[in-house]
Amino acid sequence: MNKVAFITGATRGIGRQIAITLAENGYSIALNYRNENNELKQTKCEIENAGAKCLTIKGDVSNFNSCEEMAKKVIDTFGEINVLVNNAGITKDMLLIKMKNEDFEDVINVNLIGTYNVTKSIIQYMIKQKEGRIINISSVVGLCGNAGQTNYSASKAGIIGFTKSLAKEVGSRNILVNAVAPGFIQTNMTDVLKEEVKEEIKKSIPLKRMGTTKDVANVVKFLASQESSYITGQVIQVDGGMLM
Repeated sequence: MNKVAFITGATRGIGRQIAITLAENGYSIALNYRNENNELKQTKCEIENAGAKCLTIKGDVSNFNSCEEMAKKVIDTFGEINVLVNNAGITKDMLLIKMKNEDFEDVINVNLIGTYNVTKSIIQYMIKQKEGRIINISSVVGLCGNAGQTNYSASKAGIIGFTKSLAKEVGSRNILVNAVAPGFIQTNMTDVLKEEVKEEIKKSIPLKRMGTTKDVANVVKFLASQESSYITGQVIQVDGGMLM
């Protein structure tokens, strides 16, 4: 049976690779985006080239009504949602003493409240189906913190608590809820770092390299599959051993 995966923030980076990887493994894909751009078109094209159906949905994850509308559109199109990947996220890095109130609130609203909004909108359908996978993209900074990222770290730590609590609520309904915590992954976010900074980062990683988006997507693919049917409430670090 064809499975349906709904992925938020899926036009580039980790979200894009997750969408393509799941498409290559037989999933129909619903892509959430906030602003239409060439990256969205390229991602949709790659998904369709993999032989998968692709629905693109514009919506703001920080707005609950928008999330309900997105969930309904996916159900109307595909009839079900088997896998939800909460990937949408933003950063607005600054030392706390210099951080603007809106910069803290914006990051919490998209990263943490957005995860709540989308999950709340979709969980009712999974309960009716009596099965589902919810995979939340957190971060290693949600486990260890990082100077200049009090807002981002708080949002990602909140996602971990949310994941574990929801896993206890819906496990009896055959809905598995897990989190993935990437470390330093090669994306547009890390491309802006200076080379000397990247080299220092690599020194702190036992595998001596930054991760790839495929490294993260492969873990998501596993958590979405039947092979993970006895795993819930877990946080899987994809960090090359950085936080051992």
